Amino acid sequence: MLLRHFGYPPYGPARRGKRLRPQMVMRVAVGEGAPLEHSLDAAVAVEIFHNYSLVHDDIEDRDELRHGRRTLWSAYGIGAAITAGDAMCALSFLSLEHAARYVDPRRVLAMLALLHEAHAIMCDGQALDLHFESEGRVDLGGYYRMIGCKTAQLFDASCRLGAYAAACNGGQIKAYGGVGRAYGMAFQIRDDVAGIWSTVDETGKTVASDIARRKWTFPVVWALSQPPSDACRTIAGAYALGKPLDDDAVARIVLALDELGAREAADAAVAEHLAVIETCSNEDLRDYLLGTLGLAPAR
Repeated sequence: MLLRHFGYPPYGPARRGKRLRPQMVMRVAVGEGAPLEHSLDAAVAVEIFHNYSLVHDDIEDRDELRHGRRTLWSAYGIGAAITAGDAMCALSFLSLEHAARYVDPRRVLAMLALLHEAHAIMCDGQALDLHFESEGRVDLGGYYRMIGCKTAQLFDASCRLGAYAAACNGGQIKAYGGVGRAYGMAFQIRDDVAGIWSTVDETGKTVASDIARRKWTFPVVWALSQPPSDACRTIAGAYALGKPLDDDAVARIVLALDELGAREAADAAVAEHLAVIETCSNEDLRDYLLGTLGLAPAR
């Protein structure tokens, strides 16, 4: 089952995700002068942990595709997928414990506590996400709180883990966490945009499934914060129905979002978080993060 989820043969296609979080762990640590092996166990841990969260998210969201493959619950059933996710969660912490081969055990204990804390906060974010599905309206503050917990928290933790592995001081650890958090916020807003305006070949997911489930993504939340208009009423009326939307309703919402300029508003919101990333003194990390967002680093 885990081979299928990660996309290894014979369960391709080979698309296996971006491995963003382990890259952050390693680039922080190596950028601060630590040997690569000091960060490998933490890098493996966050990647397995992230994928555990995806397995459970797919169950809760009833998503049937991820990276162009059937999700575990849709292929094997909900019970088996929950068990697989639980196993991945356990493996992630076991992997992190192995970091004590190279890193001061006291630091490894702090790293374990950090990942446990991130886990709890991510659960808060997922609970908010599910709660919002039954809400008639969500404001931008609520949206930012939700993605800060659900998405940005693990990026924050990934950068901090790399800093711990490199024996950075408290100020450096906090600064790296801020960079990771800013990236996570920008990443989620970009992901919200891709979920509406990209194709299944580009994302590996069902197109506009978040709108069909009436999830509160940035473009929708922002659009409904604008002055009243026919486009706003189209979106609000569909989201007030209290049931999944059909293809025609989804298409009308996408047109309304285009009319309101929601995609451009999302780009502007991303730019605000990019300003934090651009202050990062670790050039390798900074350039990598900007590159994953499709941006050339400033010189």
